[in-house]
Amino acid sequence: MAEIYHDDAADLGLLEDQTVALVGYGNQGRSQALNLRDSGANVIIGNIRDHAGAAAVADGFPVSDIAEACGQADIVMLLIPDEIMPEVFKTYVAPNLKPGNLVVFASGYNIAFSLITPPNYVDVVLVAPRMIGVGVRETFVAGNGFPSFVGVHHDATGSAKARMLAIAKGIGSTRAGCIEMSMHDEATLDLFTEQAFGPAFGRVLMTAIELLVESGYPPEAVLLELYLSGEFAYSFEKMREVGMMKQMDFHSRTSQYGTVTRSAQFMALAEPIKEKMSAVLDDIRSGSFADEWSNQQPTAAALFEKIREARDSMPMANWDQTTRTAFKIGNAS
Repeated sequence: MAEIYHDDAADLGLLEDQTVALVGYGNQGRSQALNLRDSGANVIIGNIRDHAGAAAVADGFPVSDIAEACGQADIVMLLIPDEIMPEVFKTYVAPNLKPGNLVVFASGYNIAFSLITPPNYVDVVLVAPRMIGVGVRETFVAGNGFPSFVGVHHDATGSAKARMLAIAKGIGSTRAGCIEMSMHDEATLDLFTEQAFGPAFGRVLMTAIELLVESGYPPEAVLLELYLSGEFAYSFEKMREVGMMKQMDFHSRTSQYGTVTRSAQFMALAEPIKEKMSAVLDDIRSGSFADEWSNQQPTAAALFEKIREARDSMPMANWDQTTRTAFKIGNAS
């Protein structure tokens, strides 16, 4: 069984007289900075002079360039995109680290695949929220918190674990619970969700939409039925609250009977899907995907522009926008 930590395992007192520098002030950076400040920590922000830096100033934080912030800090938290982090770390962070500093990664990616090698005189830990940035702040304010994956990668001081848990408590995560794992395991699970589970689920959804539209049902009705009404999302929320099987009690008996009796027709798909997912998992664990993504960086901007063009030209994009507009869902106008 994995080790799970809650509030009683963490001591916020370890953050007293410590300066915490958050590198990056995007959705995660802003939420974690605000939560830590509310927990009594002395927080400064390292960021370039852009809209995110301006937002940090507006929120009342001291803001300086990354190198200066790291030089002032006892604890450095890295909350910038994976793909730019190695260069930022090498150029601005590492030269300003002092013996005994704590370096906190919010993703295990760069450590797991040897893209960053921190000096051996600092503590290196993982505090990786299983929650989007906005949710990190909203659940903290509501008093509920959110789960995180945590782990000690390198303990130079002998107190890395205790300091890691203090940070986790400061951002509100030990309220819900933190599960201990390695950087490599965290990165693997994260990438697997994005590259195997997500695409497989998306393909099933798209197949259902295509079939129903081809069978003559209005696209607006199909999208509303399958996901835009929020019913499916509500069922997932109930899975989280009471369990995947028990949530079936919230559905009609017609629904339960149909689900159980027809599910056997799809069992034959399990092995082919598992085989493809296993190949994705092997690519992730071996570092093959990380190598591929690193090699894509010189042309990444052009690649993503092509992806956006292809995505926006699909009939599905128009159906989605039309339906959300008609039912005033989300940010549709």
